[in-house]
Amino acid sequence: MKRYFTLFLLNFIGVTLFAQKNNFQNYAIQTLDSIYSKFGNTKNQLLAEKYPFDENFKADYLDNNQQAAQQKKYAYLWPFSGSFSAVNALMELPKTKKAFQFILDKKVLMGLQEYRDESRSPIGYASYLNTAPPSDRFYDDNIWLGIDFTDSYIHTKKINYLTSAKEIWNFVKSGEDDKLGGGIYWCEQKKESKNTCSNAPASVFALKLFMATNDRYYLEEGERLYEWTKRNLQDPEDKLYWDNMQLNGKIGKAKFSYNAGQMLQAAALLYKLTKNKRYLADAQELAEACFGYFFETKEKLDFPKLKNSNLWFHAVMMRGYIELAVVNGDQKYLTVFAKNLEFAWQHMRDKEGLFSADWTLKDQHKSKWLLDQCAFVEMYARLAKAGY
Repeated sequence: MKRYFTLFLLNFIGVTLFAQKNNFQNYAIQTLDSIYSKFGNTKNQLLAEKYPFDENFKADYLDNNQQAAQQKKYAYLWPFSGSFSAVNALMELPKTKKAFQFILDKKVLMGLQEYRDESRSPIGYASYLNTAPPSDRFYDDNIWLGIDFTDSYIHTKKINYLTSAKEIWNFVKSGEDDKLGGGIYWCEQKKESKNTCSNAPASVFALKLFMATNDRYYLEEGERLYEWTKRNLQDPEDKLYWDNMQLNGKIGKAKFSYNAGQMLQAAALLYKLTKNKRYLADAQELAEACFGYFFETKEKLDFPKLKNSNLWFHAVMMRGYIELAVVNGDQKYLTVFAKNLEFAWQHMRDKEGLFSADWTLKDQHKSKWLLDQCAFVEMYARLAKAGY
């Protein structure tokens, strides 16, 4: 992979970098360039999962010991999909649409095609490449892609993006039944639980499809999925969201920032689209709950710092705060994110331009995960769009 691909392309089309007013935009572009330099290759448009390559890496997030233990040369779908969200966020910045749409079409989506599974019905994206033995298909993995395809369509009006989004919606809908009163499963091959991470973003996905098509079916689906998740998976005490409900009714009570963040985004979108003030109240209440739970105060810092967690989870949570700021005009939460992201740029990057995942600065692993790096690109780009 040619080094500095992204910077070369942007300079070629006349996008000026490193302007003092666009620090976060510059941070995003430089980090994306580091991703393609370190995780890319000259043979295809796929990306490695770890840099340097780690032959002992196990993808424990698959909940499939056999698949997780197999050595994989390229990233699984979930971390690869982070590059889609990252490039999408950059594509929405002023004067960069042309360059990043080129990267989206010629790199990201060409690589993504390797995960598209037409051998099973309905068509969906598998957790690993089609050239490998069949792998599990996760509804949440597909939903993240559906959101990105819809965002791409909204920003460009290219119909093929919307076609792909609708195809994914059909796959997602196949993951819902009447057990537990509805709700979408987590994994097609393990229909054992219905998770916040497959229902909250499905609500966001549906609402974005409504914005793209003006078809009220999607608005109704978005509202229904939001209500199912709130009714079944919200902790009534702190208003955050549990992880899942098993078919026997048992609740998996882990709490992750992306789950709450997607319900925050869904609530803000529902208020934007319906003007029902109940949704705005939900969003504001949840924003405060997240702020109290996923941030912590440190004596030597003048801002609350993000707690250690999956970095991409925090990036998805930030989507919710951005949506809330759009509807209520309150920038206080985004200002805290901006201070955290400036801290990360100054203290959490290594000499190769890649980020540690540890906000405490105590654990500086040499091995870097693709999804962590993509999360930083997305966060910097979204903050830049928000005016930071």
